[in-house]
Amino acid sequence: MSNSFGSRYRFTIFGQSHAPAIGVTIEGLPSGFAPDMEALGAFLARRAPGQGAYSTTRKEADRPEFVAGLVDGHTCGAPVTAIIRNTNARSGDYESLRRVPRPGHADYTAFVKYGPGRDVAGGGQFSGRLTAPLCVAGGLALQLLAREGVSVRASILSIGGQTEPEAIRTALDRAKADGDSVGGVIQCQCTGVAAGLGEPMFGGMENRIAQAVFAIPAVKGVEFGAGFAAAALRGSENNDPFYFDADGAVRTRGNNHGGILGGITSGMPIVFRAAFKPTPSIALEQDSVDLVSRENVKLSVGGRHDPCIVLRAVPCVEAAAAVAIYDALLESRC
Repeated sequence: MSNSFGSRYRFTIFGQSHAPAIGVTIEGLPSGFAPDMEALGAFLARRAPGQGAYSTTRKEADRPEFVAGLVDGHTCGAPVTAIIRNTNARSGDYESLRRVPRPGHADYTAFVKYGPGRDVAGGGQFSGRLTAPLCVAGGLALQLLAREGVSVRASILSIGGQTEPEAIRTALDRAKADGDSVGGVIQCQCTGVAAGLGEPMFGGMENRIAQAVFAIPAVKGVEFGAGFAAAALRGSENNDPFYFDADGAVRTRGNNHGGILGGITSGMPIVFRAAFKPTPSIALEQDSVDLVSRENVKLSVGGRHDPCIVLRAVPCVEAAAAVAIYDALLESRC
């Protein structure tokens, strides 16, 4: 199923943006684990809508309700299911999109795949709203990884091509005032990951992390270590020399390889960047088509949308990295 991820830490995300609820079912959580619900709530709050001048005005509490798999606050070995209720949907804002797809969005391809019966409200199953249950699975994985000494932290590198805070704010203000949007780049660093996780070929750690990260809507590119810049280097410049540190562990003097060699972790920090496209839903008039009358038409998108989703995507990137690393960690112990 395309809504499922992982082999040992396996989860399935369900729901749509404006359904009564969205949620996730997780297999592979160790029995007896007591999730820190306060920490999980704080993690989800970083992603939640309705916060700040540059977020959609849709307000959702994003409080997960655990309806299966927990007994007296502890996992019991059964699959864990959590739901997040949608309480502030305005589906009427999307009615016109049944006929006229948004440029840059999945409206058209969803129509081709699923026909007129698809759910267009809020983007349906293609909405960034589905990253909330991803953050539930990722938030729990982060707590379990912390027990292993693994830390996953992401941050914004750029927005709208700008890297300085004041320039970023200006880019955001201008895009919002123009009824437009901007994208950006998020970098993630995972420290404390032991050497030896992952597999060659199709089971590589880059493959696993990229698969999870690309589940976040609007991600259009992922690079590890030096990434595309390595293509302009010589081998003597790109190679990271090995050495023994004071504790006798093998380390490298640089990290152009981003902590992964041959699909297998090297013991150095895993470093990757994810590029996010601008939010497709913009107020500016754009060319589109009427899928019923088969005419060329103009479209201006109403409703509530983020002028830049990068601001709320940082915990989503952390969640994606965490589930991939924790799944690989469990595999290594089988």
